[in-house]
Amino acid sequence: MQIRYVVSTMVFWWRENKLSLEQECRFLDSLGFGVELWPSIKGDYECRYNRRNWDRLREATEGMLVSMRSRNDDPTLEQWREQIECAKLLDAHIITDLQSFGIPDGTEIDGCDFSREVMKIAADNEVEICLETGSLDRVLEVAERFEALQYCLDTGFANVDPKFDFGLYADKLAAKVTHLHLCDNYGRVDDHEPAGLKGGISRENWDYLFNTLQEYDNDIVGSLEMCPCSPAAMIRQACGFIFDELDWPNRPAQRADTPISIYDSGQDLI
Repeated sequence: MQIRYVVSTMVFWWRENKLSLEQECRFLDSLGFGVELWPSIKGDYECRYNRRNWDRLREATEGMLVSMRSRNDDPTLEQWREQIECAKLLDAHIITDLQSFGIPDGTEIDGCDFSREVMKIAADNEVEICLETGSLDRVLEVAERFEALQYCLDTGFANVDPKFDFGLYADKLAAKVTHLHLCDNYGRVDDHEPAGLKGGISRENWDYLFNTLQEYDNDIVGSLEMCPCSPAAMIRQACGFIFDELDWPNRPAQRADTPISIYDSGQDLI
């Protein structure tokens, strides 16, 4: 098993001082992380994956490990094609939820014609699709229909599910997990706290997840997906727990010329 790490651009949402995409990527790259792109920032409805933005995305993420969170505005097949071709350009895989993948909640699963077309487009472009943790039984039912579909296991979601416990998520999904959303909560609301909360996900569950994943030879992207405090503070806290306490492998190496974060110093990151 190999784990490489990215930080979700979710960490830059709701900030008084917003960075440009280029500044976000430069900051994360200087810390040794790749980036998980979201299709838009909060309050902005233009999708970053539109064809006219491709050159900017490619230049901003040059040399970085990239993953992409799917559009979540009920994308059409043509919009799926566009974001899949964007993922091919960036050498990224795509994380999607059930609804964006064409599987609405609360209904019987039909022939999955829309999802089947998405998977065909992805296969034609050699782009991997990862289905993000939703209702565990629904995710497993959908994945049975698509051999090439991989899983994104969201630790925060698994910790708040009232029906299935955390260990069952690890047991059922580990064989096909190629993406992790690493966050924490107190078991009531999936509020994307940094990993390692006192009273959050137990050390036993974190260890069980890692040990279960180790049984399979998967290339996994671990994404820090957090939003409650400043990005620099979140990254430091999560890294302290994941790498110092849990002793997970392949800690990203911070460069000696790392710029000062505007969220620590009040200075612009330029």
